[in-house]
Amino acid sequence: MRRTDHLGGITAFVTTAQLGSFTAAAERLGLTKSAVGKSVGRLENRLGIKLFQRSTRRLSLTPDGEAFLISCQSALDILEQAEAALTSHIPHPAGRLRIDLPAAFGRQRILPVLLQMAGDYPELALTVSFSERFVDLIEEGIDLAIRIGELADSSGLVARKLTTQKLVICASPDYLHSNGEPGTPEELSQHQCVVGFRRNQPISWLLKEKTGETRRYTPPATYEFSDGDAMLSAVLAGCGFAQLPLWMVGSYLESGKLKEVLQGHSGVEIPISALWPKNRQLLPKIRHVVDALVEMAENGLLD
Repeated sequence: MRRTDHLGGITAFVTTAQLGSFTAAAERLGLTKSAVGKSVGRLENRLGIKLFQRSTRRLSLTPDGEAFLISCQSALDILEQAEAALTSHIPHPAGRLRIDLPAAFGRQRILPVLLQMAGDYPELALTVSFSERFVDLIEEGIDLAIRIGELADSSGLVARKLTTQKLVICASPDYLHSNGEPGTPEELSQHQCVVGFRRNQPISWLLKEKTGETRRYTPPATYEFSDGDAMLSAVLAGCGFAQLPLWMVGSYLESGKLKEVLQGHSGVEIPISALWPKNRQLLPKIRHVVDALVEMAENGLLD
């Protein structure tokens, strides 16, 4: 056996350790669960140690497995840096780009850019996920992510602000005709509200005060959706009020299908940013996508 034949086993081991199961690792690697398990098993046999404790309910690292994982992650970081340095001179994007997008904004604003790029550069392959959950880019092997909102701890990541989204509160004319229009945010407690939620928690609305300060307000959640498109559909169907981004509802406000309310409390802007691991910032596939998105943002095409 060549000395490099076990590298596939290392990749299978690291992915399984990061995701916590052979099934999840198989989905990430595009293999069968059996193939991943056998690959890790061959690696354990070669090393003469057990890397995982296996049971019917859970998979956990042994002490040797924990130590080996640290070494493997360091080695893979070095290989990624070598790849970035080697390919940094390539003038066009190539290889597989793994990108995670917020659901509604990703589909409407970012995906068309990616599909156009895929058509222009046949050597570029895409793996695109849509989620509203927190994703650890480094741990989950994501090359690039688009995030809406203030960024938490981004150590090990590069962040580039693209644009902002303005939030407005709106409802359908039918709902307003039947239930009236609130004069203050507090009057929303007497109405039906369509509220987003993340990690089983309702998402607070952001209201601008006369002083210019922003305060959080959690309306009564008559309907809860984890997806912006679903929230929009509910509001159009007359289910109540929602706070939604202007890029999503602008055309409906112009056509009269929705009406903005509590205008004095609108205008809060939320940053939209691109993030990628520091050790991959030289890769053309990342640089090209970010540059394209920055150019679109500067031309107002992401608003």
